[in-house]
Amino acid sequence: MITITKFALRHRRLVALLWLVVAAAGFASAGPATSALSDQYSVPGREGYVTNTRIKATFGNGGDGAPLVAVVTLPRGVDAGSAQVRAGLTSVSRRIAAAVPHTRIASFASTGDRAFVSRDGRTTFVVAYPPPTPGSFGQNEQAVDDAKAALRGTTVADAPVHLTGLNALSASSGTGGGTGLLAESLLGGVGALLVLAFVFASLMAFVPLVVAVISIMASFLLVWALTSVTQVSGIVGFLIALVGLGVAIDYSLLIVVRWREARAHGYAGDDAVVHAMATAGRAVVFSGTTVAIGLLALIALPVPFLRSVGYGGMVIPLVSLAVATTLLPVILSKMGGRLDWPHLRTDDRASRSWTRWGALVVRHRLAAAAVAAAVLGALLFAATTIDLGAATGDPDTIVRSGDARQGLDALERSGIGAGALTPIEVVARGGQTAQLITRLAHIDGVQGAAAPAAAAWHRGSAAVVDVFARSDSSATVDRVRDAAHAAGGDVRVGGIVAQNDDFISAVYGGFPLMAGLIVVLTFVLLARAFRSVLLPAKALVLNVLSVGAAWGVVTLVWQEGWGSHLLWGIPASGSIPSWLPLMVFAFLFGLSMDYEVFILARMREEYDATGSTDAAVIEGIGRTGRLVTSAALILFLGFVAMASAPDTSVKMIATGLGAGILIDATLIRVLLVPAAVSLFGRWNWWLPAPLARVLRASPGRA
Repeated sequence: MITITKFALRHRRLVALLWLVVAAAGFASAGPATSALSDQYSVPGREGYVTNTRIKATFGNGGDGAPLVAVVTLPRGVDAGSAQVRAGLTSVSRRIAAAVPHTRIASFASTGDRAFVSRDGRTTFVVAYPPPTPGSFGQNEQAVDDAKAALRGTTVADAPVHLTGLNALSASSGTGGGTGLLAESLLGGVGALLVLAFVFASLMAFVPLVVAVISIMASFLLVWALTSVTQVSGIVGFLIALVGLGVAIDYSLLIVVRWREARAHGYAGDDAVVHAMATAGRAVVFSGTTVAIGLLALIALPVPFLRSVGYGGMVIPLVSLAVATTLLPVILSKMGGRLDWPHLRTDDRASRSWTRWGALVVRHRLAAAAVAAAVLGALLFAATTIDLGAATGDPDTIVRSGDARQGLDALERSGIGAGALTPIEVVARGGQTAQLITRLAHIDGVQGAAAPAAAAWHRGSAAVVDVFARSDSSATVDRVRDAAHAAGGDVRVGGIVAQNDDFISAVYGGFPLMAGLIVVLTFVLLARAFRSVLLPAKALVLNVLSVGAAWGVVTLVWQEGWGSHLLWGIPASGSIPSWLPLMVFAFLFGLSMDYEVFILARMREEYDATGSTDAAVIEGIGRTGRLVTSAALILFLGFVAMASAPDTSVKMIATGLGAGILIDATLIRVLLVPAAVSLFGRWNWWLPAPLARVLRASPGRA
């Protein structure tokens, strides 16, 4: 670290110029990079993906592309089987077909199948699969506008027609495209500046923001380069802007605080910078590497979407690390003294309030550990009730009002259910459809099954049967698969729900491998950093507890609705998008390790100086308590800004990450960590000689 710092200081102008050029190029690439991000949730090789690919290639639509659904609730006394209603439904189909050519359409009028009609005969729907827009992964946003225009003012037996569907609901909510990304980043930046102004009480508050802006711009530049060779998830855009803001500020905060401390202890000029980098800079390197490992481990999962978040998100901590360890020393050397004005707070001594807190925790370590364990236990119990739903989220949470919402409500009130928005599509030979209808229509959880005779539903010997489940239950998909496969070895099941079921199976089947990679790599890295066996083991356990607690918060707030309606006016979702827990794990595991490294690195340093575990705990908390809580508050405010995005799934992940960071930095890092270190005493510092030789570190004695 000292060598890198001295190199950067010797070549100040070159380092500064290089990062300015990269930042300028990143600023120019931010727009194209955001536009190039994708929303693909597929699992190549699984039955759902293979079948959906075949459906789109053969029929030109459907598969993993959600249909438009036109819903009608008829007046009392009018049945869907009447001639008037049939004529009206035929007119609706014709209008959609004229507005959106090459659409595969079916209804009760065209099939005579009661699968399209509620039990009371008053609610019916038309399902229409528009052709996908090239490069949109099955979606066609323009089709929503065109179909809406075609159906405007249309009635069936004097009843209004409501156009709904996943795409229509999303269009009504205004989601997509990261349109609020700039506003959310600015909101997060303002919150960060307020916290930094409190921490530094000088113009130095602007320095971490400068580092963060350059890091974010450089990250966008690299991600834009990645999009030219592979798909990168749209979630990465939000994470670069908001997680990148927090991570870069965290690293800068740690280094600047240590630089000020060095100056207070008599170091001057470049010597203060070198001293800060030799201590805090080393902790930043280990911290940034740990965050990157947590994200990189996502590549162990057989899902392109999550893999892209892995290598796309990994850019964030590594770029922030590079800027903090090269450009920040140059800024501190060249302008640090002038910017650190007015310096109203001394850094010569540890924070008195945090030192008192550390002493209090050490004195009552058993009680402190018990309180933290009780709260974490309650949240972990809540996490065990998590129900994984569709990757696209629950339709009920997408939008609260409007025509598309009225259509969804009509389906749910009638008993048909939201499953009509995501039919299970079964591909079979034309001669098998009658037998399939008999098998599939009476499955538990299924509203009905239809095999339209129209030419758009047949290509050569292949035909599509649509199964309308009342919900997106995984159990229903399994029953449909069993029945379909029993009808013939060449019968295959696709559709959005089936593909999501494959997604859950693939992701969580590969989770142990991913978790194992993270645990092993992180343990080795931290064992060398702390020269200890127990400290990294304890850090890993506490990180898992932190992630579990965050899952518990997401479950309570969104699945159970304990706050989603109060804060955002969105009802309980009943389930969590299948990808979200893995995303929270990957990011939160690394981010929370930041604070563990910051605190334990200082405790290790103090123990080496004093030989007393309790003194190391008290001084370590006294020196890092304010830093950790301030850094966590900055990240939390970034996630608050992220939660203002219109997309409900983004709000969910912001809730998980924000709550996890807050719990981690308070309940775990400044309560459970010091209590646990104090409880284990000298065993914290034990590192056997054989392992020390492997790690190329000095051994430690218990």
